[in-house]
Amino acid sequence: MTTQSQGLAQADPRRWMALALLCLANFMVIMDTSIIGVALPAIKEALGYSQESLQWVFNAYVIFFGGFLLLGGRLSDLFGQKRMFMWGFLILTAASLLAGLAWNDTVLNIGRALQGFGSALIAPSALTIVMMLFSGNPKELGKALGFWGASAAAGGSAGVFLGGVITEWLSWEWTFLINVPVGILALILSPGLLAKGTRRKGSIDIVGSVFVTAALVLMVYGIVTAEHNGWGAPTTIWTLILGIALFILFLIVQAVKKEPLVPLRIFKAPNLAAGNIALLMLSGGWIPLWYFLNLYMQQVLKFSAFTGGVALLPMTIVIAIFMIAITGKLIAKIGVKANIVIGLTALGGSMILFSTNTPVDGTFLANVLPASLLGALGMSLAYIPSMMSAMNGAKPEEAGLASGLANTSYQIGSAISLAIMVAIAATTTSAQAGGDPMAALNSGFQAAFLWSGIVAFIGAVLALIFIRSPKKAGSDISKSM
Repeated sequence: MTTQSQGLAQADPRRWMALALLCLANFMVIMDTSIIGVALPAIKEALGYSQESLQWVFNAYVIFFGGFLLLGGRLSDLFGQKRMFMWGFLILTAASLLAGLAWNDTVLNIGRALQGFGSALIAPSALTIVMMLFSGNPKELGKALGFWGASAAAGGSAGVFLGGVITEWLSWEWTFLINVPVGILALILSPGLLAKGTRRKGSIDIVGSVFVTAALVLMVYGIVTAEHNGWGAPTTIWTLILGIALFILFLIVQAVKKEPLVPLRIFKAPNLAAGNIALLMLSGGWIPLWYFLNLYMQQVLKFSAFTGGVALLPMTIVIAIFMIAITGKLIAKIGVKANIVIGLTALGGSMILFSTNTPVDGTFLANVLPASLLGALGMSLAYIPSMMSAMNGAKPEEAGLASGLANTSYQIGSAISLAIMVAIAATTTSAQAGGDPMAALNSGFQAAFLWSGIVAFIGAVLALIFIRSPKKAGSDISKSM
């Protein structure tokens, strides 16, 4: 970051109010991945989704969110963070209105996809503004990142609680319509609280954006439909091959293009690649946790939408306390690597508990609360240091790109992992079709928990091998910015 912008960041009296707005935005875009969790059974019944296609209410958002985050980061660098932040909220607000008024599953999926696109403009610009506002003071930066991380993780689990309240007392439509007044408020407050941000000259890599988004959509679609079509079916094989081929073409374009969407040299920055891998594996374990836990509580334990939301409130509290008050101190004391490894291991242990201790006649205190708190602890320890590592060493003019890349890794891990876990759950349930239907359904959930835990454990091993972060990661990041 330039000396001028550092001085502005230190002196800006609006920075904490701006941080509150930015954290609200972060909370909102992550909440949109989870607020529909409790409402899924009601959406399924109202719009006629099948059990397998129901995940597209989630994936339509996540795929477009993850697929366009790199473009959103690039646009943030080119046209200014404030401008992209406001454009993102404009699109998200309009898309939320469409989703809330959806009259069939196709319209809802389109609304969710547009929500994801708007969020892809918001997330990288918001994180870049946070880094710019506080990079001049490492202590303030660490505190600001604590609030930022808490807003993200809490958005994921608090969204479940809010979804339960809204679904129980209003209707599932309001899980989308709630974004409309919040979006309008953000658009009103942004001009007075946010600086214009930095801009630089350059072009937009439209070809790269199309290739990477199409590749992600095809790969997730191939995995999602494999349970129905068969893993050996030509449609499944060719869909996956085409997705992989488009991703390879994307990498080739990035290597030869003068101004690519993702300059491959960015991965030479210390720990940036390893941090992105940690985020990918973290989301690969965390997102299936709340997705299948919601289904377990409502479809197996027969919790109401409201009760299911309340049951996950302790997770939100643990996440908020640790990320704001404890994780930053642990990073300073034992370093980012130890926190990531311990966090991913705890998350993996949580999933193993769910895979072995979620009977059909289970209870909240015995079968939900202990494992969910362990999972929340793991998320709290791993998220902020993983994000720090993913941003570490990026050049000032590529801050938006690094932010977009980090968010992309998280969302891609969410989409791919959830698609695989849904396929595993459906296959396991189908294999026991002749027995007790509820037991078969529950066995599918347990299999998904097991494999999600394996993903988290693999992430812990990779972090142990590849992360090379010093203890004072927050200070290093501030210098790199």
